[in-house]
Formats: sequence, C-alpha cells, structure tokens
Amino acid sequence: MNNELIINANRDGTRIALLGDKKLVEYHREEKDKQFNVGDIYLGIVRKVVPGLNAAFVDVGHEKDAFLHYHDLGPKFSTLDSFVHYSTTRKHASSNLGKVKIKPDINKFGKINEVLKKGQKIMVQIAKEPISTKGPRLTCELSFPGRNVVLVPFSNAVSVSRKIQNRDERKRLMRLMESIKPENFGVIVRTVAEDKEVAELDSDLRNIVDNWKKGFELLKQGKPATKLIGEVDRTSVLLRDVLNDSFDSIVVDDEALTKEVKNFVKMISPGLEKIVRHYNGKVKIFERFGIEKQLKALFGRSVGIQGGGYLIIEHTEALHVVDVNSGNKATSGDNQEETALKVNIEAAKELARQLRLRDMGGIIVVDFIDMKRSENRKKVFMTMKNELKKDKTKSTVLPLSKFGLMQITRQRVRPEHNISTREVCPTCGGTGKIQPTITLTDQIEERIQYLFMNLNERYLGIAVHPFVFAYYTKGFFSKAYHLKRALKRKIEFIQDSSLSLVDYKFFNRDGEEIELDSKNGKDPEND
Repeated sequence: MNNELIINANRDGTRIALLGDKKLVEYHREEKDKQFNVGDIYLGIVRKVVPGLNAAFVDVGHEKDAFLHYHDLGPKFSTLDSFVHYSTTRKHASSNLGKVKIKPDINKFGKINEVLKKGQKIMVQIAKEPISTKGPRLTCELSFPGRNVVLVPFSNAVSVSRKIQNRDERKRLMRLMESIKPENFGVIVRTVAEDKEVAELDSDLRNIVDNWKKGFELLKQGKPATKLIGEVDRTSVLLRDVLNDSFDSIVVDDEALTKEVKNFVKMISPGLEKIVRHYNGKVKIFERFGIEKQLKALFGRSVGIQGGGYLIIEHTEALHVVDVNSGNKATSGDNQEETALKVNIEAAKELARQLRLRDMGGIIVVDFIDMKRSENRKKVFMTMKNELKKDKTKSTVLPLSKFGLMQITRQRVRPEHNISTREVCPTCGGTGKIQPTITLTDQIEERIQYLFMNLNERYLGIAVHPFVFAYYTKGFFSKAYHLKRALKRKIEFIQDSSLSLVDYKFFNRDGEEIELDSKNGKDPEND
C-alpha cells in the first residue's frame, strides 16, 4: 500500500491527512489554542469528593472540573501520593525514583473518600479530552510513551508487545530493558522496537527520562492546575505511532514545520527523514492531493460504498446508528442473498474506515441488509473484525444478531470530527435571498477594479469554486487573459473546492486574505 502523510498548516492550527493508495484513511485537526491533549500530565487539586459516584472532581485549569474515578487511581496510588507530597514540601527532593519506597497496592474495592480529600494535590494524566459539556477524564496510572517504549513510574515490571511473536526476540528485549531501565520504572516494549539495536532503545529511554526530569522541576514548585509534562503535538504523535518503512512521503506546506517534522523523523527513525518534503505549489496542498473533495464526500450523512450501495450515519446523544442500503443494486430473485453479502462486506470495510476518519466513539449500532445464511453473517462479522485491527483505538465487535444488527464499542478519548458538508450561501447567510448568480462574475470584476484602483494593489490572487475557475481560465484567450490585458496588472485565479459556487476570496502577494465589506464590493443592494 502507498502511504502518504499530508500536513496543512494555517493560522487556526494544523490539519493532517493520512492517505492509503490516495484514499483518505485518517484525518486529524490540531487547533493552535487547544489546551488539553490525551497524555498531558498535570498537578491537580481535589475540589470535591463524591462517595456516591466513588469519584472525585479535580481542578486542572479547565472551566469544568475534571473527573477521576476510584478505579482510575491505579494500584500504586499510595506511592504516587506520597511522592507528590514529598516533592512539593521538601526542597531537596529528587526526580530519581530509585530512592522511593514502593508502598502496598491500594484496595481494589476501596472507597474514594478513604484515599482522597478536598484540597489534596495529586498528579494526574488526561485520559479523555473535554467532550461537549464534560470536563476532561483523568487517570493516576501515569505512563510516558516514546517511539519504542512506554515508561511507567512506580513499577519494575517489563512487558513486551504481544505482536512481537518471535520468542528469542521477546527474551532479548526483556533482558535488554531490565539492564538499562531506571530503578522503579516499569517498561512496556512497543511493536516497533522489534530488531532495534540497544543504542536506539537506550536513546529513546533517555529522552523519556529527560521529560520526566523537566516535569519534576515544575512539580517541586507545587502550583495547582500546572501542566507538568505536555504530550507532543498531534503531528508528532501521529508520526511516532504510525511511521514505518511503508511510508512513501510526508508532504508539508509550511517551511518551518517541514524542518521540525524532518528533525523529529530523523530522531525517531534515522534514514526516513529523506521522505519529508516541503510543498510550495500555487494550488492549496489539500486541493492538490484531492483531500478537500474527499472530505466533502466522506463526512456527510450519506456515504457511498464501492460497487453501489451507501451508508446513512446518524448521531444521537447516546450512540451512533448506521443503516446499510443496497442503493440501485438488484436485491430480488435468486441473487438476493449474494448481493446482500457483497454490499454488507463493502459496507463493513467502509464503516471501519469511517470510524477512524471521524474518530467516532462510544456505542455504534449497524443495521446490515438481512441475510438468511449464518455463514454469510459470520463473513461480515469477520470482515469488520479484521478491518478494525488496522485501527489503533481499542474497539469491541459483537456478531450480527438475528435481526441483522451489529454492535460495536470504540474507545472515545477526544471529540468526534464533525465537518459540515452542506454549504450555507455566503451571500444570504441561509435566509434564502441572494443576489442573482448570473451577476457573480460582474461582482468579482467590480471588486477587482476596486482593489486595483482604490487600494493600489499590484497583484491579486482570487480563490473561486472550480466551476467559476473554469469559466475564467479555459481557452487560449480566456476571460482571465483579457482581464489582465485590460487592467495591466497581475491576476491569478485559484480553484478551491472548499468554497461554495458563489463564494470567492481575494489574496495579496504575501498570501494574506483581503477582507472586503459589502460597501467596498459595491453590493448593488447597498448602493
């Protein structure tokens, strides 16, 4: 499979698209001002202990207090609590856990008010980002992920990923980690560590320990609601978790970010940095790789599937409901069972892709087309199960019921991606009243003249819908050609399928958008 990572940086943040054979497989957004990420570690302060829920609400700086259940304290909470108290009250406290006395595990069936009290400072990690009206979900079972290993404080256990099946390699990694890991730190060896040299694993381990030491210095200051250790940005997390030799290219449209990505790739996978390149084309990067069009097609209520048929995806407060439809495919006669099986298998593949794309979590109920044969229902179940193995997020699938329903649960750690695919008219704002579309080109040309004559612009970039782009640029002596000759200025039309038919934007030579109000645009209704 041809794997590509496309990264678009803009003033609002970063958009990341993972393509497999040119098809969009994963989509991520990283907002610039986003405060909380899964994996961030904070020094929180207990605001309220609720014995009825066997949980506590903890202030970590979010407008809503974060939720911490007793079961998320972890067996080593007594040791962690003692370490936090000692570190925030003693000047000569050390980040070295070798001197820490490991206390007995807390009672698995204990009560929250037996271990926590109001005003208590605790070290917590974000397990789930704020979703809707809820604050973050927390855990006290801390872990520090690296490229090859995950470090777990207050433990001495060493475990190896089950996906590494070679017995000799598992023994080698176990012996190696036991010899180089810091005392009172447990280690989980990740799948990518297979066949890695000791120097590379040791370097990864040292980087994680360095982050721990930096966080400890902030912990010593004892300021509540302080971020002690921040998870790396979404781009780096994705590279750390999915990058392997199967990647063909990583393309970034920002020069500074390209250098950062190249340095990060060089650090985690030496030799692969050569696949990172900077994109400086005139067409937007998501437009150039066909991602914008795929986003519009894949995030709607109705999603087409290969070979005919379509999915209807509905979202409710409690769960997601998916209906599989055969579309215009024949479902009558002797072929009905065979057709239903084909459509259901393709639907299972597309739905697994949709779960990753939209980052859908919680309960998903799928209504497949009815099939009479149990072996066919089993084939659909196995297809879904195998497709979900490609997904890093944990999920559970139940076989189809006699009603043709499949139940899926998928871990939800961040808000679901929601991209609006229905365009609101930029002229009327949804009121239903717009200027005649036949006058669109007149409006554009009036504004071009205004910008050149009144604002003394020497260059204009004009982003328009592909249909309008074709109107201006097709042909040897195109409309754009005549405009340039008449005005004796440089004009460049840019097609942008993210715009609606009657929408357009102007840009100066530096790529900055030129804001125009209705007066500047000589809107006929305001003149």
